Amino acid sequence: QVQLVESGGGLEQAGGSLRLSCAASGRTFSSYNMGWFRQAPGKEREFVAAISWSGGRTYYSDSVKGRFTISRDNAKNMVYLQMNSLIPEDTAVYYCNADLRLAPMRPGSSWGQGTQVTVSS
Repeated sequence: QVQLVESGGGLEQAGGSLRLSCAASGRTFSSYNMGWFRQAPGKEREFVAAISWSGGRTYYSDSVKGRFTISRDNAKNMVYLQMNSLIPEDTAVYYCNADLRLAPMRPGSSWGQGTQVTVSS
């Protein structure tokens, strides 16, 4: 099982940008589809973005499409989420996830501890 550590969260104004990072351990990282999920207070955890093991395919929820970009660096065992044009509704704890199933979308069993993103209006 892969270990995941997120970083890069914080407080940002609406319209601003943040970049989340997820550091993964293990030699099999490059074989995993990776993704980001988020959970706002009082709500269920929801899918945000995913990227295939090679980086050749990306997927986004409708709520972030056109604003967020997921990427990965297999040489560094890293996954990133570039978040632009932030809105208050993006406020949530963001979690990195490993070994997703992409079709249909289903999260894998490995989760990070989460990083808080707060967007002020």
